[in-house]
Amino acid sequence: MIITPTLLADVLLIEPKVFGDDRGFFFESFNQREFERLTGVHDSFVQDNHSASVRGVLRGLHYQQQFAQGKLVRVIEGEVFDVAVDLREHSPTFGRWVGVRLSATNKHMLWIPKGFAHGFVTLSERAQFLYKTTDYWHPEDERCIRWNDPTLNILWPIDEAPTLSAKDSQGVAFAQASYYP
Repeated sequence: MIITPTLLADVLLIEPKVFGDDRGFFFESFNQREFERLTGVHDSFVQDNHSASVRGVLRGLHYQQQFAQGKLVRVIEGEVFDVAVDLREHSPTFGRWVGVRLSATNKHMLWIPKGFAHGFVTLSERAQFLYKTTDYWHPEDERCIRWNDPTLNILWPIDEAPTLSAKDSQGVAFAQASYYP
């Protein structure tokens, strides 16, 4: 596994070691011992989630306030542009974002620790997205920041307005969001 720091402290790009030949491929998608050794993260994962989306669907920017979640995300079909936004008020990168392309082809993963909002947009005709979380989903605690907030100025690699859920279309401005101390 190769761990590459991103421009945001504690958000890590993870590239697994893939063994492939003319039959296909094999890789360890998660190994708790190696994850802890290479990242220094000692959180336990309590829930796995799986979503499928068609081209242009944008999910996010989501986070939970009281029950903050760390997320380990990856794509098993298609391609997405995945974004993390630092909501930690005392962080030197507070209010900044990082985006990476995750795909079934590159098999990269992204570790997004507690204290970040998360979202992605589907770039391929269809994408299946898997993510492990360090806390359970608490719908009453979920928050959403507007995907196109001008303060954040996220450079989503899309040419048209994305398809949003009703919840995501009502996301709040970054300035009105609740942050982490």
